[in-house]
Amino acid sequence: MDQIAAHQDNATGRDWPVAIYRTLKDFGVAQLSYVPDAGHSRLIKLSHADASIKTTVLTTEEEGVALSAGAWLGGERAVLLMQSSGVGNCINMLSLMTSCRFPLLTLVTMRGEWAEFNPWQIPMGKATPTTLEAMGATVLRLDNPDDAEEVISAAASLAYDGDQQVAVLISQRMIGRKKWTTETH
Repeated sequence: MDQIAAHQDNATGRDWPVAIYRTLKDFGVAQLSYVPDAGHSRLIKLSHADASIKTTVLTTEEEGVALSAGAWLGGERAVLLMQSSGVGNCINMLSLMTSCRFPLLTLVTMRGEWAEFNPWQIPMGKATPTTLEAMGATVLRLDNPDDAEEVISAAASLAYDGDQQVAVLISQRMIGRKKWTTETH
């Protein structure tokens, strides 16, 4: 916990995951689920280090939608972390959240955008905002690291106070350029 506290005063610029973590804590998020993703790695590590947050590694992203519904029914707030390529896996499950008016807060690291090297990521990256909106989610973008606290706070308010489904798309540019490496061991 000391490591987390040391970073809390420096939550701007490249420390945007700390700003997101702090904001989720301020909103009482008690559960965090994710499919492993390098773009979310710092936020995931911060959450694992916090005994008050239950972290769940998922096999597929739609499991996280169900986990968020169960958390809400059990009186807790949850957040789902995923990459844009996982949004397509969630389409049917998103209808559960909309139909039952369960809140959903999902943070989506984008692929298929700025400096993408993998052509397989581009189609879903382009389709992510439209797909989420078609399923009733409000889509917000986080393009500037210094806006992390403000954007996540607005999204959490809308989700948890308004029983809405909200996706924050975290720009690929914020995560940094990914490089394809072929290493031999």
